[in-house]
Amino acid sequence: MEPGSREADWETLRELARDAMSRAYAPYSGFPVGVAALVDDGRTVTGCNVENASYGLGLCAECGLVSQLQNTGGGRLTHFTCVDGRGEILVPCGRCRQLLYEFGGPGLLVETPAGILPLSEMLPQAFGPENLTK
Repeated sequence: MEPGSREADWETLRELARDAMSRAYAPYSGFPVGVAALVDDGRTVTGCNVENASYGLGLCAECGLVSQLQNTGGGRLTHFTCVDGRGEILVPCGRCRQLLYEFGGPGLLVETPAGILPLSEMLPQAFGPENLTK
């Protein structure tokens, strides 16, 4: 699969996200989330949300995904999907869109209920690393 290509095995990516979601720790919200992404070197990374008793300090699934990305060699995310507790496609929250922008950039392809969209359409005029070097 070419980085930046819309051609991806989205069903397999969604299944990996569903598998990650099955291990989410969401005893407070009851809202498990799983994510999966392709990396520019062909790897796949996943994550699930992890809550704790201090509600505001819970970790979104995207945090785990990015941690796995860095822990397994870094790289850039190219394709991303997110699912809820029913396994349905879910759009990342604003905080997570910012996190995805840091590690995938504006061209990261995101599966949404409205279809596959580049992150630039979901986070227009984003603030990122390039703004800190000007």
